[in-house]
Amino acid sequence: MEVTILGIESSCDDTSAAVLRGGVMLSNVIASQAVHVKYGGVIPELASRAHQQNIVPVIDTALKEAGITADEIDAIAFTRGPGLLGSLLVGVSFAKGLSLAKNIPLVEVNHLQGHILSHFIDLPDQQLPHPSFPFLCLLVSGGHTQLVKVSSPLEFEIVGTTIDDAAGEAFDKCAKVMGLPYPGGPVIDRLAHEGNPDRFRFAKPSVDDFDYSFSGLKTSFLYFLRDQMQENDQFIEQNKADLCASLQKTIIDILLKKLIKASKSLGIKEIAIAGGVSANSGLREAIEAEGKRRGWNTYLPPLKFTTDNAAMIAVAGHYHYLNGEQSDLDVAPVARLEELLK
Repeated sequence: MEVTILGIESSCDDTSAAVLRGGVMLSNVIASQAVHVKYGGVIPELASRAHQQNIVPVIDTALKEAGITADEIDAIAFTRGPGLLGSLLVGVSFAKGLSLAKNIPLVEVNHLQGHILSHFIDLPDQQLPHPSFPFLCLLVSGGHTQLVKVSSPLEFEIVGTTIDDAAGEAFDKCAKVMGLPYPGGPVIDRLAHEGNPDRFRFAKPSVDDFDYSFSGLKTSFLYFLRDQMQENDQFIEQNKADLCASLQKTIIDILLKKLIKASKSLGIKEIAIAGGVSANSGLREAIEAEGKRRGWNTYLPPLKFTTDNAAMIAVAGHYHYLNGEQSDLDVAPVARLEELLK
């Protein structure tokens, strides 16, 4: 029997609901929050209020687009964490209420594992390519950068992680200094196509094993701009495209160096990327090019599954539910990954 999963995602500033049946996506509705743009970053209190306004119509729309009623749901998969606590609380609370009202089992999902398992979502008219196990996933989201060995849909081992800033934070913080709008990553990606990636050189921090560091890159970029602006207050405007291209190339180089090292050490040539930064066109092109050179099988998620979405939560919930895992009604959201892994 094909199980029907309702997924709910509310970890940051996107309210999303999706319905999957047998791993096939029937709907995936996302309500984004434009309110944060003028602040240059997500304001947690505003995010949680927007989730409260959006969650009922988003879930209602997801059910209607899927052509089902709440009575046909076999399980409710929800993001327990990591994320903004107030935002998570909205999604978790709604999931509990619906579970109680309709006597539907609850399944908690690790948001980051959801990103990784987005590679296993199928469409009604298309089965997307799925990585073979074990595979190595470069997970690059706004607040996390990790290398994860995935041995099965329920077996994950973090083999490398950032010791400070994540790649997404480096993009956004450097973009803010250049006066670019939020979120900065997509803007840098767009401008990078117009610039010379070899024009400027920035620091590439070196840390042990498969771990990452982006704090030194961010600091060197800020000091470089400060020194240049002392000489010419129009420097950023005159060199914006080259700055973006050089910064993006540096970040991609850092990401690829550890990915290559981990692939060699672990003997894994099934390589995937996931998370919001996996939408970056430069990174996608670099992964594919590196894969051709090294004989990798590379897997890039469709762009609609790179950002926070409930389809990835539903597919992760699908595997947990089939494994007999269910959550109690006293389950609470957790903000930090470390709390989730306890």
